[in-house]
Order: sequence, then structure tokens, then C-alpha cells
Amino acid sequence: MLIINQLKVKLSDNRSLKNIVSQKLKTSEENIVSCDVIRRSVDARKKDDILFVYNVVVDLKDESRVLGGRVKNVSSYEQKVDEDTFKGLRFDKKKKVAIIGFGPAGMFSALKLSNYGINVSVFERGEDVEKRFISVTNFNSNRVLNTESNIQFGEGGAGTFSDGKLTNRGKDKRAKWLFEEFVKAGAPEEIMYVQNPHIGTDKLVNIVKNVREKIISLGSSVLFNSKVTNVVPYKKGVNITVNGTVQYFDYVVLAIGHSSRDTIEMLYKNKVNLESKPFAVGLRIEHRQTDINKAQYGPNYNNPKLDAAEYKLTHQTSKGKGVYTFCMCPGGLVVPAASEENTVVVNGMSEYKRDKVNANSALLVTVNKDDFKSDHPLAGIKFQRDLEKKAFELGGSNYNAPIQLVDDYMNNKVTTNVGKVLPSYSVGYKYANLRELFSNDVNDAFIESIPKLGNKLKGFNSKDALLSGVESRSSSPVRILRDRETMQSTNIEGLYPTGEGAGYAGGIVSAAVDGIKVAEKILDKLILKWEWWNEYRSFKGSREDI
Repeated sequence: MLIINQLKVKLSDNRSLKNIVSQKLKTSEENIVSCDVIRRSVDARKKDDILFVYNVVVDLKDESRVLGGRVKNVSSYEQKVDEDTFKGLRFDKKKKVAIIGFGPAGMFSALKLSNYGINVSVFERGEDVEKRFISVTNFNSNRVLNTESNIQFGEGGAGTFSDGKLTNRGKDKRAKWLFEEFVKAGAPEEIMYVQNPHIGTDKLVNIVKNVREKIISLGSSVLFNSKVTNVVPYKKGVNITVNGTVQYFDYVVLAIGHSSRDTIEMLYKNKVNLESKPFAVGLRIEHRQTDINKAQYGPNYNNPKLDAAEYKLTHQTSKGKGVYTFCMCPGGLVVPAASEENTVVVNGMSEYKRDKVNANSALLVTVNKDDFKSDHPLAGIKFQRDLEKKAFELGGSNYNAPIQLVDDYMNNKVTTNVGKVLPSYSVGYKYANLRELFSNDVNDAFIESIPKLGNKLKGFNSKDALLSGVESRSSSPVRILRDRETMQSTNIEGLYPTGEGAGYAGGIVSAAVDGIKVAEKILDKLILKWEWWNEYRSFKGSREDI
């Protein structure tokens, strides 16, 4: 087969890809057996000449003549097959494995282990995705918060109610298997090749259900409304307390998510090694999606071939603070993401079509122990809580979100009327001065950065752009320490901290990949290394047969 790299196609080109490829290779369409896209991106640097850029694998009936022609950016292609290092091995299935948490890290750790016949027990404090959806809707509509099952807790973790971005910055080979499993569970096949793949919360609801059903079909169990309230070492494994009952496991995967503060506090009390780490806090900023499309695509902003436009912006302040946009949700909503009573937390969500009126993104500033005013390992959690309680009060103490126009924030005054950008936060809102949330250092960082970001993306600092607060759950405020090689807790044998909650990931893909890595470490320990001796001892035949 052949691969064509950097095949550039004009936005106005309406030919089929097969026809474009045939002309590129100077061959007939009849000579093309198959034509598969392995990567697609959009080059919008020239607004009046937007291009789609493809990498395409082509199978030809006769490729010798094409190769002999030395067409630019065309070469032979041999698909790499990832070697399964565990294929054909047998494992000790008497060992007991538990997974605490059923977000991306826990889910795909469970799937990886189950694929090799290891029957794991998954304990998730929240509800299954069907019931969880009802709890989330009840909070959005009636302000009734289920502190155990909400946008943060429940099947699929926080990622289920998000844009479903599948960012793979590290290009880890495990992500290919992860993406394939997503597709098998119902995700669109385009996630395998588009530049910035996403699934959308409307599709994720069914996808996580399908992954769960596959895990169960392989012999494992997934238990919901099953909160783990204690984790302690016992013999060479771990005792965990689930809904008041103590159970022993040889290996425990700790995939608790970045918002399980009570669990982290319990681990600290039980002297599990953990430390405070930097993270980021800030606000959600909303614009009309049409304006973002115009800024990114120019005169082609309404071309139906183009998806809703995205952006990613950063600025380093004169005082060394990093300010950046995060989890940008094109055509999405700002959603209530509190998991504790009398707090307000905002997050972003998009459906697959990304067809809502507004675009939104987190606008964050990095914070560390200098901002926490403490070296205590749990100081970041307290810092988050304090912000969320302030936001609750600013919003009117009824779960409304405090909101403010960008122009009013810059001028330090309470908003009295919104402009053309209408708030999408479903519970309700109250006009406020969001500067009251933050320290002078954090406010100064935003005040310096917002105009600079406006220089990078036209309209970002528009006076009608809308801010809402507080965005405080971008990542975990702690890191549960683990050995670099074994991935076990540095002081509890058999305990494997993983994913966002443990401080080793940020996003669906990185969390899932980290969970897969932990599963591989456990599989290494379960390999039966003296199989021939076990078989010999159990053999009932004659000496001649032996």
C-alpha cells in the first residue's frame, strides 16, 4: 500500500476524495482498491484559502507504475501491528483485584484486566449513567444536589458530562486501543483520524454504558452506589471498606477522580503518602459561536463543511503566572458542576453536533502553595472549597452562578445587563463582581492577560463576552505518590493510584491511558511463571505420556 502525506484540498473542492487521490497519483479510479483517511486537519491560517489536510493510505491494484513516477509526498506504507505482550500468557486468577472509581482511568483499567480473564470488582460511589442523568437533570432544573452522583461522580466520571475531547498529546500507543474500544462502544469512527477528536456528552452516555456491559460480560462486576470509606494495608494487600463492609484485595486500583475530596482526606488520615501540587482556577468565558467561527474562519465562517471553530490560547504574565484557556466547548453550555452542598462550580459541556448558540471555555490561572498560603498537603483542597463557597454566596446562596461581562470585570464594577451573549448556565444566574472571588495576584493575572488573548483571537475580550464562576476543578490539587517503576503507592503495597484524582493525568485520554498502564503492571504480577510445573503436578496420565 501507499501513503500520501499532506494531501491539501481546498475548501471549495467538491470532488470525492477518491477522485482527488487518483489525480494526485496520476492513475485511474478503477486502479484504487481502497482509500482510507488516517489523519485529517484544517489549515485556516489563510482565512480566504482554507484547506483540509489529509494523510491517506491507498491500496492499488498496480502500484509499481505510481511509485516509479515519484509523486511528491507519496511513499510505501506498511501498517504497524502493535504487539500484544500478554498474548498467550496465563494468569493467576485467584488473586483479588478491586478498582475504586469508574471514570476513564478505572473503566479502562477494568476493561484491560477483564480482557485477560481477570475478574475485577469495581466500586463506584455514584450511580449508573442512566440514573446519574436523572440526578444531574434534577439539579439543573430543581437545584436538588445529589452529593454522591452528579457531574463529578458517577459512571464515566466527570468526562461523561463534558465535550468528550480525546486529546492525546503524548501520542501513547495505548490510545489507539482506547480509541478502537470507544468506536466499538458506539463512538463515531472519525475519532480515529480527525485532528481534535471529540465524542459529545449525548453520545458518551450510551458509550460508557456499553463499555460497562462489555466489562461485565467478561466476568467482572461493576457496583454502583458503593462508596469506599476506608483504605488500609493488610498483610500483602489492602483492606477496603465499602458501604460499611470490610473486604480484602491483593491489588487495588485507586481511580477516584479529581473531586473525591473526602476520599483524599481519608487517605491522608491513614498516612498514605501524598502531596499538594499546583493546579489552576478561574472562570468560564462565553462568546457567540458565530463570532468564534468568524474569528477563526473569516469569510468562510458559515461553510457547512467546517465544524464549529475551536481555540486554545495562552499567556505568561509579567509576574510569571500562566493564564490559559482549557476545555473549550464549541457550541456548548456552561453547566453546574458542584459536588458539595452550598458551593458553586461551573464547567463546560458540548453535544456531538456542537450546535448550541454559545461557545465557552475555562479561563484559568495557575496557582500553587504561594497562593494557598500553606505547605499543608491538603491546602489546595481548602483553597478550592473557599472559592466555591464564595461563588455560592456571590450567586445568591441558591446555586445560581455569579456572572459578569468582561468589560465590567476589567473596569471593576458589577454587571447590570448582559449584551448579545446570553448566559447558558441552566440553574440560574446573578449579576456580580467576580473580582471578589480572587486574590489581587489572580485578578491582576486575568486583567493583564485578557487583552493579550484578545490580540491572539479577535473578539475574545469583547465587552459582551460573559464570565461566570467559579471554575475550580480543572485538575487534582494533590498527587498521591507512587513508585515510578511499579506505579504502586510509595508506602502501601498493592495500592495503585491512577488517573486525574491521583495527580497523574488531565483529560479523558491521559486518565484512561494511565489506568491501562496500571492494569499492565498488575498483569505483570499475575503472570504464571512456572506453568510447566503446575501442569506436571496436576497431570493424571502415565509416565510415558509425561
